[in-house]
Amino acid sequence: VQLVESGGGLVQPGGSLRLSCAASGFTFSRYHMSWYRQAPGKERELVATITSAGATINYPDSVKGRFTISRDNAKNTVYLQMNSLKPEDTAVYYCKARDSYGSTTYWGQGTQVTVSS
Repeated sequence: VQLVESGGGLVQPGGSLRLSCAASGFTFSRYHMSWYRQAPGKERELVATITSAGATINYPDSVKGRFTISRDNAKNTVYLQMNSLKPEDTAVYYCKARDSYGSTTYWGQGTQVTVSS
């Protein structure tokens, strides 16, 4: 099983990035997918979830209207489109896969996003 994030990097405030998480080794379409982030010295926080049925849920309020999660089951990939980035969005971003029963969870290794001028 692998979850491989990509697309992170350094971006100026107000810029955009699209993160990708490529999955392999499990039936991707049956799993709920989430993006989390962890800033230095802070706990990991849930950013957005997309269910196996394609329903999306975004947390927290600070990213609503700026971040969009999507998935492509044909490519076994989940995306996080991040617009109007702010310095406080700086963090390592992780993707997570969870089955519908909540009994199996997989994590990626993370990708660094730095928002700075």
